[in-house]
Amino acid sequence: MGRLFKFLFYLVVICFLGLAVFAYVGPFFGADFAPQQVERRVPVELDGK
Repeated sequence: MGRLFKFLFYLVVICFLGLAVFAYVGPFFGADFAPQQVERRVPVELDGK
C-alpha cells in the first residue's frame, strides 16, 4: 500500500513539473495561453428617484 502512495506522489510531482515546463516553454513553440480580449459595452440604467 505504501508503494502505491509513493508511486502516486511521484506521478503527481512529475505531472506538476511537466505542466509548469509546458506553461513556460509553450509560447516558444506557438502555444498562446492568453485569453482573447474583447471590449464589451453594456448599457446601465440608473433609477433616479
